[in-house]
Amino acid sequence: MPKTTARAAGALALLLAGSATLSACASDPTAAKSSDGKSGGAVTVGLTYIPNIQFAPFYVAESKGFYKEAGLKVTLRHHSFTDDLFGALTAGQEDVVYAGGDEMLQARAKDVPVVDIATLYHTYPVAMLVPQDSPIHTIADLRGHSVGTPGPYGETYFGLLAQLKAGGLTTKDVDVQHIGFTQQAALIGKKVDAVMGYLNNDAVQFQQAGLAVRPVEGAGGASALPLVAAGLGATRTTLDKRGDDVRKFVAATLRGMQYTVDHPDEAVTISKSYIPGMNDQKQQDSALAVLRATAPLMQPPATGKPGLNDPATWDRMAAFMQEQGLIEKPATPAEAFSNDYLP
Repeated sequence: MPKTTARAAGALALLLAGSATLSACASDPTAAKSSDGKSGGAVTVGLTYIPNIQFAPFYVAESKGFYKEAGLKVTLRHHSFTDDLFGALTAGQEDVVYAGGDEMLQARAKDVPVVDIATLYHTYPVAMLVPQDSPIHTIADLRGHSVGTPGPYGETYFGLLAQLKAGGLTTKDVDVQHIGFTQQAALIGKKVDAVMGYLNNDAVQFQQAGLAVRPVEGAGGASALPLVAAGLGATRTTLDKRGDDVRKFVAATLRGMQYTVDHPDEAVTISKSYIPGMNDQKQQDSALAVLRATAPLMQPPATGKPGLNDPATWDRMAAFMQEQGLIEKPATPAEAFSNDYLP
């Protein structure tokens, strides 16, 4: 998507502090140059939102020295609210970008040559949330009711369309309201009957606000949705010219992700130095709750391995997104992802 998308949509409710940009790592002018003119081992990763606890695996990988041990000089480059999601990547200002697999497929349909090289969330993080006492227990029960979503874009909207399809409904069967990033206020104020939100984000915020909510999911739950969640993307040019560096980066990032899952308290402590305003105990407690809710989403299936892209899910997603009008022209899923850069 061209502007603030699912990364911002999911992260906005997670916001723990004000905007700030991490300073770039200084490059060594004497370092060997790769074929694209960049210093060997220098990798700039686009984190598609301002400093936030959702990026803890990257902060951990840098702070614990995982990138350095891999021989990399990594710059964490945070985006602003208005940055084009893939603009810096295609301009050569970033080597890797953090984005949804669905967003990458949508971008490829617009001729952006991005390739998903590792899935970080193995369970799609979006769900339909309703109050605990709601009469809505299945997606089919939503018929004639209202549901709020930030807007007709990003993971929350993709998830809504997928949930409706799973329940045998379309947007014509429900009252879809674009409520911006006000899910909590809209549901508490009974302006809508349900909202689309993040299991590791909005659900946590509702709990901390004292409102009991529960997810309403189709058969198979979030894991059955024909959507690929957040991962790492790079252009084919970068992969061809700097494949070894990309492999090292992916391995070190997955190491940081697992460390975050295993040590959430330490991950919050590390993140304090990256996220302005995180010295407040309430914010730290909220961040810890988010990380604990995120851990199950990052776990690969029993038969898979960390980072693995599932070809069957990509095929289903391509068909679904084309059917729903979410991509402008047919996309070839096999060209949109690669498992060749996993450790």
